[in-house]
Amino acid sequence: MSDASTAALRYSPPAQAFHWLTVLFVAAAWTLGVLGDDLPKGSIRHMGEFVHVILGEMVALLLLLRVVWRFVTPAPALETTRFGAPALLATRLVHLALYALLVAVPVVGVVTLFHGGEPLSLFGVVDIPSPWPRNRELKHYSKEIHELLAHALVLLAVLHASAALAHHYVMKDRALKRMLPAFLGAD
Repeated sequence: MSDASTAALRYSPPAQAFHWLTVLFVAAAWTLGVLGDDLPKGSIRHMGEFVHVILGEMVALLLLLRVVWRFVTPAPALETTRFGAPALLATRLVHLALYALLVAVPVVGVVTLFHGGEPLSLFGVVDIPSPWPRNRELKHYSKEIHELLAHALVLLAVLHASAALAHHYVMKDRALKRMLPAFLGAD
């Protein structure tokens, strides 16, 4: 297969970077979210919360860049498998659900901050004050929703990764290779 035809089957380097950076930032934000209450109270916990918010902002920024890039450079066509149209539909639905969760988790995180009367610090540069007065009950509920959505995102991402590994090792197709950089010898 020529380099040009191989490139047409693979996601572009920026799309790959957006994907893998999103994986990294989601994993780090989720881990900090899960372990945050175990951090010692005071400056260490405050720093953990700050980094958690920054990671969420990075996820949102990467999603925006990813969507814009998708219009500039469309994704390669999905490859058919022996499972046919149902598998292609499942793939599209999982991708749509992942995108929806990548929007919902940070949005509900911001709502949670605002319900706590806290400002949203945009990358530590500028603060957006809460538009609402502090409401502990609403903060509790929105935090629960934020955590539930974050767990759903991680679970769906793990299933997505498992499917990619199954494609690679069991079905021996190019599904995983399409998202790996060429320098990894994925051709």
